[in-house]
Amino acid sequence: MVQMRVNCLLFLLLATVGAEARAFSQIQHWITDNGARVYFVETHQIPMVQFVVGFDAGSARDPAYLKGLSNIVKGMVEEGTSSMDGDMISTSFDSVGAEYSSGSGRDIALFELRSLSEEAILDGAIDVFGEVISEPSFPEDAMERVRQRVLIGLKRREQSPGSVASRVFYNRLYQDHPYSHSPLGEEQTVSQISRQDLVDFHEEFYVGANAVLVIVGDLSPEQARIRAGQIVDGLPRGANPSPIPEVRGLNESVVLSVSFPSSQTHLLMGQAGIARNDPDYFPLYVGNHILGGNGLISRLATDIREERGLAYSVYSTFSPMKEPGPFIVNLQTRSDQAELAEGLSMETVRQFVEQGPDQDELEAAKSNIIGGFPLRVSSNGKIADNVLGIAFYGLPLNHLATFSERIKDVSLEQVKGAFQRRVLPGKFLRVRVGSG
Repeated sequence: MVQMRVNCLLFLLLATVGAEARAFSQIQHWITDNGARVYFVETHQIPMVQFVVGFDAGSARDPAYLKGLSNIVKGMVEEGTSSMDGDMISTSFDSVGAEYSSGSGRDIALFELRSLSEEAILDGAIDVFGEVISEPSFPEDAMERVRQRVLIGLKRREQSPGSVASRVFYNRLYQDHPYSHSPLGEEQTVSQISRQDLVDFHEEFYVGANAVLVIVGDLSPEQARIRAGQIVDGLPRGANPSPIPEVRGLNESVVLSVSFPSSQTHLLMGQAGIARNDPDYFPLYVGNHILGGNGLISRLATDIREERGLAYSVYSTFSPMKEPGPFIVNLQTRSDQAELAEGLSMETVRQFVEQGPDQDELEAAKSNIIGGFPLRVSSNGKIADNVLGIAFYGLPLNHLATFSERIKDVSLEQVKGAFQRRVLPGKFLRVRVGSG
């Protein structure tokens, strides 16, 4: 009877999500004359348009001796262009009610614009947006402000045990791989970055062949093509960057302890996980939801938090990137019980890898994931972020339209097999930061 209710709920959720998915399943795609890849989703529910430009220009592209360069380039493009200074850029966006933002990580540097679709308003916002991306002037005075802001952030990072744990974890797990360092860089290398370094990096990576443009919103296909040209036509064609080096996992278990004056010990346990286009993505996604990705009712939360009270929060996550990103179990606990919490967490992971979930857990996880899917695509901005992932990581154009069906089709055997292939507790890196 319980199984019948679960199946009925799953059917209703799929029907709802199916209608939602059909609304944006027709992702239109073309390539501009300078090689930029454009992805367009037409929606007319509200008179707004979301634009996202992504470049393969994250911190993995930093030279080893200039860690943090990509982050400063990202922050500097809005500080001045050939015709505007930073204040003029900000005022120009504000005057038409447009919202501009930027961000960067290990794989990608991205720039977003959200604007009303009214032609007169959109014209002004897009003209500035395109100029910011393609014609930054990198003024020296602004560069020093941005540099100091980054250096302050680096100092603050060292005052947080969680940030220290993350830094140590990535450094040891990835060692000499470009993923090893934080996108913020390091104090010594950030201090050495020159204006010419910014110019050279921008010239190499901010080019049409290395650009993805996502447009979601209240435009016709013809209008979208015109707007795409306004944004990316100013970029030189350039070339695709070379592939990121292959990630090599650990050959044995490694334990690192860092002394830190805090009442709590931060624990990170894990390994190199999967790339974003890995064929095991869906079984691992569902399985991790059961193991540690589903808040207070996951295996880890039940074993560590609910039954033993060893941590307020404990979770596990895969962070797939172009090359395998990390699989991490993360928790904080009192320093005097850190060893116990770590041991029990590792045992929970081992049991899950060996035995997999049961049928009830699997069906509940799939229902929960499918039921939450509409929230992942509930706005132009969220759709744009998802489409950027499709474009950047080379996923099928129907990824969003088929997401719920792919989740529904995951079996117990697939989850168990994927975890046994991909999660190796005997080769985990375990990092402890605290006073214990």
